Amino acid sequence: MILNDTIVALATPSGAGAVAIVRVSGPNAIEFVADVFQSIKNKDLRKQKTHTLYLGFIKDGDKIIDQVLVSLFKGTNSYTGEPTVEISCHGSTFIQQQIIQLLLRKGCRMASAGEFTMRSFLNGKMDLSQAEAVADLIASDNEAAHQLAMQQMRGGFSNEIAKLREELLNFASLIELELDFSEEDVEFADRSAFRDLVNRIQFVLKRLIDSFAVGNVIKNGIPVAIVGEPNVGKSTLLNALLNEERAIVSDIAGTTRDTIEDELVINGIGFRFIDTAGIRDTKDVVESIGIQKTFEKMEQAQVVLFLVEGSNINDIARLKREIEEIKNKYPQKTLLVLINKKDLLSENEISNLESQISNLLLISAKNKEGIDELKDQLMSLVNTGALRNNETIVTNTRHYDSLIKALEEIQKVQYGLDANISADLMAIDIRQALYYFGEITGQVTNDELLGNIFANFCIGK
Repeated sequence: MILNDTIVALATPSGAGAVAIVRVSGPNAIEFVADVFQSIKNKDLRKQKTHTLYLGFIKDGDKIIDQVLVSLFKGTNSYTGEPTVEISCHGSTFIQQQIIQLLLRKGCRMASAGEFTMRSFLNGKMDLSQAEAVADLIASDNEAAHQLAMQQMRGGFSNEIAKLREELLNFASLIELELDFSEEDVEFADRSAFRDLVNRIQFVLKRLIDSFAVGNVIKNGIPVAIVGEPNVGKSTLLNALLNEERAIVSDIAGTTRDTIEDELVINGIGFRFIDTAGIRDTKDVVESIGIQKTFEKMEQAQVVLFLVEGSNINDIARLKREIEEIKNKYPQKTLLVLINKKDLLSENEISNLESQISNLLLISAKNKEGIDELKDQLMSLVNTGALRNNETIVTNTRHYDSLIKALEEIQKVQYGLDANISADLMAIDIRQALYYFGEITGQVTNDELLGNIFANFCIGK
């Protein structure tokens, strides 16, 4: 990317709408827009104050393209940290393209994906973790994901990392100073205080690393596979959860031959429900492929809902063996056993099932009985305490990887302190830990890293 030229892009989604915003940023942004903008009060944009709005017309020579509202951001007082103009025009795709093409002819360049946010980072308006949170905020589709992205954008995560890095850097400086006086055998860094800092850094890093398990499912949604034999009501359960006719329901065994997925937000947390093909022995080639996909989805899911039709349970011992087989095959997954069509069961049958099978939930998917209880059980699986307490939660895989590596280096420093190794060897591990801290906030970057991060952004942001 060339960062000293002026870029332009559509900042709102492509397609027709009531209003669209064309964003222009760079050293000549105001100059280029001023050349094609005629204020209704004949004001020259070049002479106006920052953070002001102007109504007027975008003109290509004598031809009026549209009546627009221009927002002016001068100097470094903008999102990108450089002169920026935002043109709010009518949402016709023709008008959008006419304005962009006019500005390209004036000397602008089309912005690359994420280039506005990249310029904001490079101009010191935000650190790298905050810049990445912009993409998370745009992608957030539930309350919890939105809250996490906002927390990271406000610098909650990066501030915590920056404080640890600064304290470690101070001790690193003293350790490095000792190397200059190695022949005199002096210690500038208080080893006792340094040991306390290393212990505290390890504690914080472990907490942040552990939080990724929660943050990742909140950000991406919790995959829940609905499995069971054919015709036990899996598709009916999916429809009851979503409160719509999402999956085809029939009395014919093997109706669902492919997986059907949809998302439901429960108390701000996203759950991705996967209706799978019924598991049975079959010679039907297509159905066999669907059953194979069922096992693949069970591998990918974090929660498995094992659905059984209550009126067809003739052998409880067999059912218990099937439950145990699933638990043994997927020991890391949460398994909820659901007995469907409870309305067809007698009180004695219900009592017998509950006494022999633990963690059982009886439902009627058709009548939507027990659905709220099922949602409550799913919510209980998500540890949202940290979210409620506004604690820092890691959601980014890149950050998680850097934290793991930083912890490994800090543990080496801990070993060095315990073994009383020389300062020059300990300094190597400290420098490496500082490197991984810097990777998170962007104090240590390279073109490849930045390219990978901002390539995932949308054009115009």
